[in-house]
Amino acid sequence: MVFESITDIENLSIEERLKNIGDSYKKPIKKSFYHSNMMLNPLKLKHLNRIDNLPADMITLNLEDAIAPSRKKEALYNIALFLSHLKTSNSFIIVRTNPLDEGGREEIEFLNKFAFDAVRVAKVKTKEEILEIDKLLGSEKEIHISLETKEAFHALATFGGIARFTTANIGILDLLTSLGLPQSLVKRDNPTIHYILSKFLVDARIAGLNPISFMFQEYNDTEGFRKWCEVEKKMGFTTKACMGPMQVEIANEVFSVDNEAVLRAKHIKRVFEASAKNHENGFMDEKYGFIDEPIYRDALLVLENF
Repeated sequence: MVFESITDIENLSIEERLKNIGDSYKKPIKKSFYHSNMMLNPLKLKHLNRIDNLPADMITLNLEDAIAPSRKKEALYNIALFLSHLKTSNSFIIVRTNPLDEGGREEIEFLNKFAFDAVRVAKVKTKEEILEIDKLLGSEKEIHISLETKEAFHALATFGGIARFTTANIGILDLLTSLGLPQSLVKRDNPTIHYILSKFLVDARIAGLNPISFMFQEYNDTEGFRKWCEVEKKMGFTTKACMGPMQVEIANEVFSVDNEAVLRAKHIKRVFEASAKNHENGFMDEKYGFIDEPIYRDALLVLENF
C-alpha cells in the first residue's frame, strides 16, 4: 500500500490534497515484456493506494473519458499525491491524459515533476502532436498514445522515428465511431474487426511500437475475455488492456510464452550459434529439422519476450 490508511486523505479537500505532496521519486521501471495493462480510475483512492503492488505489468491512471469534466482536477491531484508518496512499484506506471487541446498540455506540464514511466495521450491524430508531446514531456518518460481516430489509424505506420515513442493502445469503440461504424461490430468472428486489429498491429510494428489491444468492457464475462485474448495472441499481440485483476490474471496467463516454445528457442539459439562458428548458417537439426538464420532470429524474438 502507498499509504497505511487513506481515511485522512478522503477527508481532505482537493486543494488540501495538493498541499500534502510528498517527495518520493520512484525509479523508472523497464521490463522485457508487458502482457497486461490495467486501467485505474484515480477517483477511487482504494485503487490508487495499491499501485505499488498489483499483478499488472502496466497500470494506466486514467484522466480522460471515464472522468467527468467537473472532477478532472480532483483526479489529477489524486494522481500527483499518490505518485509523490510512491517509493516503488512492480508495474510500469502510465498516466493517460486528455487530448492536447482539451487539457492534455496542461496535464503533462503539471505532471512532469512527478515520477511515473509514461504518458499516454488520448485521441492523437497526427505525428506533429507526438512531436509536441516529446517537447512537453520530462525526458525520462516514454510516450504512448491512444489510437482512437481515423486519422491516426490511417497514418500509424508513418509515426515512427521518435525515440521514446514506444506504444500504441487501440481504443476500438472510439475508433469505430470515428470511422462511422457501429460498435455492435465488435465480435470475435467479425472480419471487419479482424482487419482493424491486424492493420493496427502491423502498422504499429512498422513504426517500431508495441501494439496493445483493446479493453473488453464486460468485466464479469471472463470466458469471453479469455477467448478474445486467445484470438489476439494468434494474431501476434502480446499485450491486452484490462479492467481489473481478474482480466489481468487471464491476460498474463494467455500472453505468456509457453515453456515448450522457450525450450525450443533456447535449443535453436544454442545449436545455431555453435554451427555459425563453423561458418554454417543452414543445417538439419535432429530435434527441430532445418534451421537457418530466419529461424534463429525468430528464436531470439521468443526469448526476448520471455
